[in-house]
Amino acid sequence: MNAAEMVEVVLPGKVEPEGLQVRQGAVPTAGPGQVVVRMEATGVSFAEQQMRRGRYYDQPPFPFVPGYDLVGTVMATGDGVTPVLVGTRVAALLKVGGWASHVVVDAADLVAVPDGISAAEAETVVINGITAWQMLHRKARVRAGQTVLVHGANGGVGSVLVQLAHAAGAHVIGTASARHHAALRERGVSPIDYRTENIPARVRELAPGGVDAVFDHVGGRSIVDSWRLLAPGGTLVSYGSASTRDDEGSKQWPVLKLLGRIWVWNALPNGRRAYFFNVWAGRALSPGRFRARLHADLTEVFAALKRGEITAQIAAELPLTRAAEAMRLAESGTVAGKIVLHA
Repeated sequence: MNAAEMVEVVLPGKVEPEGLQVRQGAVPTAGPGQVVVRMEATGVSFAEQQMRRGRYYDQPPFPFVPGYDLVGTVMATGDGVTPVLVGTRVAALLKVGGWASHVVVDAADLVAVPDGISAAEAETVVINGITAWQMLHRKARVRAGQTVLVHGANGGVGSVLVQLAHAAGAHVIGTASARHHAALRERGVSPIDYRTENIPARVRELAPGGVDAVFDHVGGRSIVDSWRLLAPGGTLVSYGSASTRDDEGSKQWPVLKLLGRIWVWNALPNGRRAYFFNVWAGRALSPGRFRARLHADLTEVFAALKRGEITAQIAAELPLTRAAEAMRLAESGTVAGKIVLHA
């Protein structure tokens, strides 16, 4: 690839990973208020896995370039953007568009990546880190001495949640398959095997009075159990519906059903709260406030990474042109950590 050429991966429709298309074209130019970022690391998240099935609840129409976030270096600036940014390493949350060697981003959406953190390391905590931080500190407001339950404690978001909760002084119970239990115990987590153990029964043994917060990406039946496990004053944060990943029919229905349940639970006079977390909430109504909060929280996440409070879990690094292989690996359930793509 020469300097004037861009490589991107296109999702043409509902396809198997091998149906992803690699295309080449001219490097885009920055418009007013924008920059061109030379991508150094992007990743495969659950969102892309849903998008290729047409199951992500607000994905754009096909065809499009997926890629929820990226880390890279600013190579050009548009009108109204200081040229001083050229050469700086930045991160950005995009939702789509990150699976490309060069990406146009609004300058206001950039967050600086501190020195001493590699692009791949930073990439592992962009969407996963901001999700975990905001759920833990802005929704559940977890404090030292509390007990929390993290479903999928070895996953992308779950592994960051576990570490941030531990850094906040909370005791963590985490569900994961048995092969991940030794690593979780090393992080101070009380593990539960979701395949072989009765999760509600085990949680009640470990926390007889209930837990102060539950973080649930599973949805379906799990969300009801999660609500019932809350202590008085506890908070449930739902952030997905992994149990319906392969379902057919309306992609909105699982989310609408979740929202309906949460509305009913919040109407009950029992002091508990439930949220459906959406990292994009408030962006349309108050973009300035949304960006300020994102900037502040991702900066906190990068600082925690640099301090060693959270570690970058890189499951594998593959070139962008092998995105199909990366998607297969991410969906296999055989790896721990983030699959990172590089240009």
